[in-house]
Amino acid sequence: MIETIRNAWKIQELRQKLLFTAFILLIFRLGSAIPVPFINTTGLQSYFDAASSNILALMNVMSGGSYSSGTVFALSIQPYINASIIIQLLTVAIPALERLAKDGGEDGKRTIERITRYTTLALGLLQGFGYYTLLRYNELLSNDGVWAGIVIVITFTAGSVFVMWLGEQITEFGIGNGISMLLFGGIISRLPSAVYYMYIGVTNWANGVTDESSIVIAGWAVPLIIIGMLLLVIFVVFISGAERRIPVQYAKRVVGRKMYGGQSSNIPMKVNMSGVLPIIFAQTIASIPATVAAFVPSLEDSTFMQIFDSDGVVYAIVYVLLIIGFSYFYATIQFNPVEVANNLKAQGGFIPGYRAGRPTADFLRRVLNRITMFGAIYLGIIALLPIITGNLIGLSALSIGGTSVLIVVSVALDTQKALEAQMVMRTYKGFLN
Repeated sequence: MIETIRNAWKIQELRQKLLFTAFILLIFRLGSAIPVPFINTTGLQSYFDAASSNILALMNVMSGGSYSSGTVFALSIQPYINASIIIQLLTVAIPALERLAKDGGEDGKRTIERITRYTTLALGLLQGFGYYTLLRYNELLSNDGVWAGIVIVITFTAGSVFVMWLGEQITEFGIGNGISMLLFGGIISRLPSAVYYMYIGVTNWANGVTDESSIVIAGWAVPLIIIGMLLLVIFVVFISGAERRIPVQYAKRVVGRKMYGGQSSNIPMKVNMSGVLPIIFAQTIASIPATVAAFVPSLEDSTFMQIFDSDGVVYAIVYVLLIIGFSYFYATIQFNPVEVANNLKAQGGFIPGYRAGRPTADFLRRVLNRITMFGAIYLGIIALLPIITGNLIGLSALSIGGTSVLIVVSVALDTQKALEAQMVMRTYKGFLN
């Protein structure tokens, strides 16, 4: 990765794109440090420190800590991500949107993007109002008047829309996918504070602090955490590049005086087609009880909440089952065996040992189910390991570490591939020379 960036820096155009991406990330971090008026930021930070690991904690990680600080970019890129997922699902469910996405060309693509932007605005308003309700219910406002509420909601919404625009600028003029880069920047920005909290935890352990409100980490647990994170990164890198390649043979055919076909190819099927989306959606749904308790403090100590504790067995089982379900759902959306089989048949291709048409589709469906199950188990391991580790060493904040590592590693690999592809394009001289 470092060598790739060093080589890209030598090319002027890529150097400008890297600097532009860094500049946008700087703006993103500056906006994440500007507080919204009328919010008691000290009380809000204390509330998040005392809260359990729920969807609010996940959103705080994704925003780089700005969610717990009540800043302008508190909602971060979450409204745009949710809007993109919703429009993607509606594209499959609504025939008109499906035709627009497949047959609309550039105009259809721009229309889908415009609909996604409007949906982002609506979700920003909804989430901004929900955040304001949370602040008001927990008495975290210095002014709970109507005007203060309007200012807070509009500021949160405007911040989410501006972050969406920043992501689009990175995608168009920078390096990599803008939304992924903003998520990457937000998570990486939490690294210094994580190291600081680890230092505080070890110091408290050495001094014999036993207060439940204080962070206490055993000294012997630190090397295990570091080694575990390195092994987790290696595991994610290995699975991210793993794929099943199905051989395809094209029959020879004569068109006019030329012969086409006869070559061999393959259909690559990635083990983890869905990326981190199943984990995010599963964690969102599994954390609904804890999130409801955050809005209704009287439910925090109820039996129902104890059953669905984010560090408990029931939560872990529901979490894994949801990950498996969403993995199959997204794999079905991204890879259609019937469509792939029909395209192979139309192009004169076939999988050795299987007839074209329905037998090929059935074979692809079986392979897809097996690969998806393996990918779902992989995501389940990524999600459960931090929870198990957190219970062993008594640090519940690690329960969201697996998602963060998966996002960071995936974005780093995708950015490296994008840089290498652009360097190849600019150094390849072609056949004419």
